[in-house]
Amino acid sequence: MEIHGTVYDLLHNKSGKVWTTSTQDTVYEALHLMGEKNIGALVAIENDQVIGVLSERDYSRKVVLQGRTSRDTLVGEIVSCPAVTVTSKDSIEKCMELMTGKRIRHLPVIDDGSLVGLISIGDLVSWVMQSQRHTIQQLQGYISGDYPG
Repeated sequence: MEIHGTVYDLLHNKSGKVWTTSTQDTVYEALHLMGEKNIGALVAIENDQVIGVLSERDYSRKVVLQGRTSRDTLVGEIVSCPAVTVTSKDSIEKCMELMTGKRIRHLPVIDDGSLVGLISIGDLVSWVMQSQRHTIQQLQGYISGDYPG
């Protein structure tokens, strides 16, 4: 099944700000922001450039399991980098292939060198479900004669 749509379409159906952290912030500060905003990842920035994505998975694997502490570890030490990014012109299908192939859950969206959004695997799943509902409605309408053939 082909999934139509672009990252631009997805971002414009999504509300919310992109939350960021500095590579010089402590992991504790980043986790505190994630908890406060009820989000699972932050885009890590250094010198106004996207460096990578810090996720709860990074914390659990690179701090907790390695016996480090979040107050003594900097974001830059554990962030997944380099960032795998997309542009707003990229297709939803490309995003799905990237996330699946690279086993990642978040893609920063960069246009003309600027961070304009962040999409998650959950955003893509929602898009696919909405797309499938729309296709089913069209097919039901065609079958019942509501749409001309």
